[in-house]
Amino acid sequence: MSPQALVFDAYGTLYDVHSVIQRCDQFWPGRGTALSQLWRTKQLEYTWQRSLMRRYAPFSQVTREALAYACQALKLPLASQQEDALMQQYLALAAYADVPDALASLRGRKAILSNGSPDMLDPLVKHSGLAFDAVLSVDAVKVFKPAPEVYQLAVDRLGVPKDAIGFVSSNCWDALGAKSFGFRVYWINRTGAPVDRLGFQPDGRLASLGDLPEVLH
Repeated sequence: MSPQALVFDAYGTLYDVHSVIQRCDQFWPGRGTALSQLWRTKQLEYTWQRSLMRRYAPFSQVTREALAYACQALKLPLASQQEDALMQQYLALAAYADVPDALASLRGRKAILSNGSPDMLDPLVKHSGLAFDAVLSVDAVKVFKPAPEVYQLAVDRLGVPKDAIGFVSSNCWDALGAKSFGFRVYWINRTGAPVDRLGFQPDGRLASLGDLPEVLH
């Protein structure tokens, strides 16, 4: 039976965080890919570290601090105007090419559940033109994924039992966190990576979001 509601991760799942590379290359030619990769790595590390430390900060602050770290580590001089421009770029990340058609073909309630803070997430969704029944941020509980209370946000907001919610993420740690919580989980594995060793397996493995409608039917 198909899930009663579908909940999607945002960054890396619907929106390509590495669509900032071109902008990074404008500031530091030839270094955009390295910067984007380290920026994303530190961004995630900071969310986990802050959660364990019980030192929550909005994702916008985490993202800005991760950018500053990445530039310093790569010895790239970062002026305040460049920092602001790259943070602004995060509000206009490109959706993956298959996302609009895949979402349009899916029936039922659809929501985003993201580490993003509202000041980043709301402009991003609006800019993309994608439509959802709810856009949920971890800012409501002041802890990042994969904390169980984050996934509970979707249950509370949508009014659907957790075993009737399908959760979609390209981040394996996020997918398995949702599986541990009790969601039905569909992992988008765009790079052919192995499953993280966390004691759980996704219910479905997809090469792209475009595969989801067929998996659900």
